[in-house]
Amino acid sequence: MPLSTQSHVRDEHYVLAASLDNVRNLSNILKAIAFKEHAFFNATANGLKVTVENSKCVQANAFIQAEIFQEFTIHEDSVNFQVNLTVLLDCLTIFGASTVPGVATALRMCYSGYGYPLTLFLEEGGVVTVCKINTQEPEEPIDFEFCSTNVINKVILQSDSLREAFSELDMTSEILQITMSPSQPYFRLSTFGNSGSAHYDYPKDSDMMELFQCTKTQTNRYKMSLLKPSTKALSLSCKVSVRTDNQGFLSLQYLVRNDDGQICFVEYYCCPDEEVED
Repeated sequence: MPLSTQSHVRDEHYVLAASLDNVRNLSNILKAIAFKEHAFFNATANGLKVTVENSKCVQANAFIQAEIFQEFTIHEDSVNFQVNLTVLLDCLTIFGASTVPGVATALRMCYSGYGYPLTLFLEEGGVVTVCKINTQEPEEPIDFEFCSTNVINKVILQSDSLREAFSELDMTSEILQITMSPSQPYFRLSTFGNSGSAHYDYPKDSDMMELFQCTKTQTNRYKMSLLKPSTKALSLSCKVSVRTDNQGFLSLQYLVRNDDGQICFVEYYCCPDEEVED
């Protein structure tokens, strides 16, 4: 693709320049966290981390490793900026979703630093479109202080199984109750909606359960309105890690394979609505 083979000399006035032969590898991941208008971008030599949050109760992070890009050049240790995510996605899909085999939209994304716009060069079939998106004063995302040393319980599931659970539970419920325990019911999802209570249990030796590490019985409730945006990531993913820490904070980490078979991650953090005592 022409955009990924341009001379690196032209990158000298950019603090960040990245190229993709298929823009869908970026746009699909960003759609999975697009539940609020603005997104915070943090670029390092490892790649991009894009963060969206709502009311300091839920936060979504998309991790796009540098290896996903055909070219990823950064001239500072860390580059931060904030953009309107809705506008960015409109630009990334400006050519539409091509379903013709072998036809893809190539992307070259450039940023010159604080105060400059994010510039996108999009090329498909020899036609190049240039988009410039104003960047905003970046607001540092909140730190949920969710670290592995505080994790009490963790399971890894096949995403198909979690999608099936959500299709059977009552989504009119205002909360989703999650029980994780070293003994039965092991891993249970519960809703309390218009049709009454509904439970979905996973045995710890289920074929859908890839990992079961539960050291303490925990039952926590989370607002369904905060969790519903994460179903976008669930629909794209093949595996999901569910973790809770000693304060009941929830981490949902989705493993997503892009069109080229490469792996990206989308992670949601959600604070508990209330803790349920046994």
